[in-house]
Amino acid sequence: MLISPAYAQDMAGMFGSATQFLPLVLIFVVFYFLLIRPQQQKQKEMRQMISALKRGDRVVTGGGIIGTVQRVPMVQDKNGKQVPSAEIEVEIAQGIRVTVLRDTISSVVKPTAANDPKPVKEKAS
Repeated sequence: MLISPAYAQDMAGMFGSATQFLPLVLIFVVFYFLLIRPQQQKQKEMRQMISALKRGDRVVTGGGIIGTVQRVPMVQDKNGKQVPSAEIEVEIAQGIRVTVLRDTISSVVKPTAANDPKPVKEKAS
């Protein structure tokens, strides 16, 4: 017999390969929303924070040094436009200033208000 018999195919045969990849797709989606996307948002906030540094901000460097930004020099780019420099001057103690790269800043320290039970009343002048 030269002709092979034809068998009826069920619906599972058509969707078999799709159901094998479905768990992998679901795992990737979960990883994206739980790991990748929050990390990208955190990096974006960090870039914005570093680009917005100004004089008087308290910063922490990658080495753990805490200081106050004293000077953010401006330089010219290729087009002659003034842009902030990659280096900033930070005062780490009274009269001691160091120049650090902007990329080594790990965080900006924001002052927090104390939890006083009563609000401070301003004195009349």
